[in-house]
Amino acid sequence: MQKPPIHKSFLNAFRGVFMMIKTERNFQIELLIFFINLFFIFYFDLSYTDAALVLIASFAVLSAEIFNTAIEKICDIVQPDFDKRIGFIKDIAAGAVVLTAIASVIVGILVYCKYFFS
Repeated sequence: MQKPPIHKSFLNAFRGVFMMIKTERNFQIELLIFFINLFFIFYFDLSYTDAALVLIASFAVLSAEIFNTAIEKICDIVQPDFDKRIGFIKDIAAGAVVLTAIASVIVGILVYCKYFFS
């Protein structure tokens, strides 16, 4: 099978992001926090290094949420009925999101504390 042109691959990828925005509440909340971080980056005039750390942490959380949702959707297709093994897989994927979110909060505290208290 021939691969689609690069522009169609990008369109498909962005369609996936827009589907996440439209349908996933946690992603919407995380996206709101991302925009708050963007505001703080400009409001506090963060250094390039600090801004990069905040952006990397923010995108890591958003990416983890996308992977988690993809895993959950695949699990729902493979086993639509309740199965504790599937529940275990979903819990592990959600755990990855939680750990990434905790790490991003730590990054935020380390970066922003010098701007808030100076």
